[in-house]
Amino acid sequence: MNRAVTRAKYIVLIQITKTNKFDLQMKNKEVNKLNRRQFLGYSALGLAGLTILPSWAVRNGVRMAPSDRVVMGFIGLGQQGCSDFNSFSSCPGVQVVAGCDVESTKRERFRRRVEAWQKKKNVAPRCDMYEFYEDLLDRKDIDAVSIATPDHWHALIAVHACRAKKDVYVQKPMAFTVTEGLEIVRAVRANGCVLQVGSQQRSGREFQQAIALVRSGAIGHVETIYAKVGDPPTPLNLPEQPIPATLNWNQWLGPLNDPNIRYHPDLCPPITLDPEQNEKLWGAWRWYRETGNGYTADWGAHMFDIAQAAIGMDGSGPCEFIPKGYNGAPYLTMKYQDGIVMTEQNFTEKGGNGIKFNCTKGWLKVARGYIECSDPSLLAKEEEKIAAGQYEVSSPHMQNFIDAVHTRRNPVAPVEVGCSTNTLCCIANIATELQRPVRWDPATLSFGDDTEAAAHRLYRYEYRKTFSL
Repeated sequence: MNRAVTRAKYIVLIQITKTNKFDLQMKNKEVNKLNRRQFLGYSALGLAGLTILPSWAVRNGVRMAPSDRVVMGFIGLGQQGCSDFNSFSSCPGVQVVAGCDVESTKRERFRRRVEAWQKKKNVAPRCDMYEFYEDLLDRKDIDAVSIATPDHWHALIAVHACRAKKDVYVQKPMAFTVTEGLEIVRAVRANGCVLQVGSQQRSGREFQQAIALVRSGAIGHVETIYAKVGDPPTPLNLPEQPIPATLNWNQWLGPLNDPNIRYHPDLCPPITLDPEQNEKLWGAWRWYRETGNGYTADWGAHMFDIAQAAIGMDGSGPCEFIPKGYNGAPYLTMKYQDGIVMTEQNFTEKGGNGIKFNCTKGWLKVARGYIECSDPSLLAKEEEKIAAGQYEVSSPHMQNFIDAVHTRRNPVAPVEVGCSTNTLCCIANIATELQRPVRWDPATLSFGDDTEAAAHRLYRYEYRKTFSL
């Protein structure tokens, strides 16, 4: 199919354009027609009980008929995409039939891995490969897609997948900008799709226990939260290098419209096949302002996300963001309307990424494989030791998505959760870059009269020509 025709088939309806102050105000009114009541109302079940995982058994342990199996395609076949395949391949009833990536060597690696897995399962080996995701979405036999591209592609692919009536598993953070996240919410609910965000800590036992304990009020009311995630993004400073013949760099860029973004292997880490040598680092696009949102979103989509869940702020968020350094502020600070204050700072003396809830009757600390409380008797069990990389191969989170596909119920990290966490991370970076406090109204999903914040690229940016959202 002609590439332009295929893309037009999935074209998104809202064209992003540069505007003057008056146009920004008018556009904000239009965008903010999706207020918080409507935002939560999109979900038939709301956001209650999202931390309760269903049974691991599929259909009560009954052997599934072929018609009950979930046929999947994978978009983005780098290090994260391959890890996601490893997790999904352990879920009963999952079939993998296609993959898509802009780099041909990674397509071939994925094909080999999937077909080797198929042979072990005594399934005829076949996994079709695509360079353009629209071709994969055209397949009527595919029920769901897993998206593990760089963040700037998440919204376009997720929205197009929903319009193609595919269920979606999308890596965190769910989007690159605030308005992209809101558009994904609309697409999911308008098309009746299931979407799970790859915030796999939501399925971790220690985090589930922490959320339940804080919500129960057993350690009193939350006053402050320390959430360690890391630094915001820095300006892109990688020197330009020759583009390899195996990479469609134009397609990798997609909607990004900054002419200063040039190819460097750190942005799209190379691999070899014979002999096989996999990525030596995670894609560095996430650390730079032009291409990502830094640790603020990379780890914030985990730790800030758990904090929001524990204090009942899923679908909402802070109302004020104060950047580190403003009037001597030692930490990035986020204030909620109920008085809770969350700061980006160490949660233990040892460092590491995690969360500490400081409450009126005590405290609770939680990180991967670790949970500790000021009252040890409140904990159901001791901390769990985790192996290196365990949280990148998170089958329970994938199984939760597959179960949701079957039942048509919300997964543990649905689209509204991904959107509100993404919004928090984006606005934290907006405040940091503006070097001043920024106020946000979670009820109207707007900055009020702050046109400078509303004009920031992390709220909404003009897509490159031929791309639109």
